[in-house]
Amino acid sequence: MKAVGNLLLALVLISTLGQGLSESESLLYPYGPSEGDQTTPVEDDGASAEIPISVPFKFFSKEYNSLFVNNNGVISFKTAVSQYTPDAFPLTNGQTFVTPFWGDVDNRLAGKVYYRQSTKPDLLKSITDDMEKHLPGQHFTATWAFIATWDKVAYYASESEKVNTFQAALTTDGLRFFIILNYGDIQWTTGKASGGNPLTGLGGIPAQAGFNSGDETHYFNIPGSRTGEILNIKSTSNVNYPGRWIFRVDDFQVPGGCLFKSSFAKEGEEFWTDSTCTTKCLCKANGDVPCAYESCSASAACVPSGSFYKCKEKEKICF
Repeated sequence: MKAVGNLLLALVLISTLGQGLSESESLLYPYGPSEGDQTTPVEDDGASAEIPISVPFKFFSKEYNSLFVNNNGVISFKTAVSQYTPDAFPLTNGQTFVTPFWGDVDNRLAGKVYYRQSTKPDLLKSITDDMEKHLPGQHFTATWAFIATWDKVAYYASESEKVNTFQAALTTDGLRFFIILNYGDIQWTTGKASGGNPLTGLGGIPAQAGFNSGDETHYFNIPGSRTGEILNIKSTSNVNYPGRWIFRVDDFQVPGGCLFKSSFAKEGEEFWTDSTCTTKCLCKANGDVPCAYESCSASAACVPSGSFYKCKEKEKICF
C-alpha cells in the first residue's frame, strides 16, 4: 500500500450515479446498480474478494473457476493484483490476467469499479449482436458473460478532474471464449506514484493494456501500452470500431490483423521491427508476416509507431 500523501479525499470529482452514458461511452454494455452490479472496495490498490464464476473460463488453454476484479484496471485469475505501476509484458512469475487499462486507479478520489456475471437474455443478445457485427464468420451466440466496468475513476494523487471509463466483458458460447474490451473517455495515463504529473495525469510509466499468461511466450500488448500513446486507446480497434478490441482467449487469437512478437499489426500494415529500421514486415490477410531487409531512405527518420516503427520523412527547413 502506498503512503497516503495528498489524497484530496474532500474533493468529489464526479458523481457516478444517475448519469447517462456520454456518446464516447455508448459502446459499453450497461452497468451499475440498476444492472445488479457489485462494487470493489473504495480502497487504494484494492480488489474484490475471490469471485466464483458459474462457467469455467478458458484462458490461454487453462480453465479457471474464479477471478478477481482489481481497482488498478486488472482482472486476474489466480490472485489479486495490488501493483499499481505496470511492468512490461511478459510477466513470467505466473501472474495470469487481462488488463483493459493497468494503471494507478484511486477510487477514493472518484469513480466506482463495478462487476457482475450474467446470463440475462438482453445482455447476451447485445454481445451476440456485436460479435455478429464485428466477426460474422464466428457465428457466436453468447451463453454467459462477466462484465467489469471502471466508471469515471481517478488516478492516485490527482490534482485534476480527469477520469477514465473502460470495461472488460468475458463471454463464451460454451465452446469458445472471448474477451471484449470497451473504452469510453480516457483522460489520464499515470498516477503520481508511477512518475505521473498530479496536475495532468500524464508522463512517468503510462498504463498497460493486454494479456499475460504467466510465462515468457504467451502474452499480448495492445499498441501504445506503457507509452503516452495509450491515451488514444479509445480511438483504436482491431475490428474497425474505435474504442473496442475483441480477442479469442482460449486459443489466443487477435482478429483483424497479425501477431508479431506478441504485438498487433493491422491487416495490410507495413512496419519496421525495431529502432534501427532495417527489417520491414507486412501483415498479410492470412495472418502471415513476411519480413525482408529494407532501410529507411536518407530523407527519412526511424520513429516509433504503435508497437513497432516506421520511416517518416524528415521535415525540410526552408530559408
